Amino acid sequence: MQARRAARELALILLSQLDKKIISYTPQDFEDIILKSVRILSNNTLEELKLTTRSLVEMKEIIDTYEAEHETNLSRPIGAKNKPVQLPLTSDMSKNIENMLEIAEKAIACLEIAEFATLETHDDVKNYVINIAEKYKEHNEEVDNEIKKYSTGWDFSRLVKMDKDILRIAITELLYIKDAPVKVVVDEALELAKKYSTDDSASFVNGILARVIADNGIK
Repeated sequence: MQARRAARELALILLSQLDKKIISYTPQDFEDIILKSVRILSNNTLEELKLTTRSLVEMKEIIDTYEAEHETNLSRPIGAKNKPVQLPLTSDMSKNIENMLEIAEKAIACLEIAEFATLETHDDVKNYVINIAEKYKEHNEEVDNEIKKYSTGWDFSRLVKMDKDILRIAITELLYIKDAPVKVVVDEALELAKKYSTDDSASFVNGILARVIADNGIK
């Protein structure tokens, strides 16, 4: 995972945890929330890995039982080593594998974010998160007005908060930080929407950002 991608994910977690008006927060508050976020990610990762381990143990038991009770091995002498048997991939086993892959991917992502955020050699991650938060704090009304302007037919207060926070990060980068390629900012906003929000979020976020870029002459 690249440093900026990790920073955007942490910025999303940071914004999701703000419990008062953003203008009330200091840079130290933002840094404290980042550290808290890393601890949350690490704890979640540990729990996800435990779930994965349990699922693997359960699947091994299913396979071992299937092998032992297969007609090929039931007819063998007591004490004889079981012969490998062909294993049908049932829908239940397939679903278990899918679940484990999803958990493993999430765990890996959490570990990558935690690594980028805590290693001293990657202070640029923490600094970029704080930069996003500070710029949004400074321009929060303008940023939110951009979202309101282009979310035609939607009540701003009823928009999915995750979608609003993803848009806040991307719009802040596009309008007030301006040191990342536009395509990268948009693509990673869409990835965050697919990863953390609803099925329709990516197209919604893409539509808003396209209009922000066009109307503000961003290239």
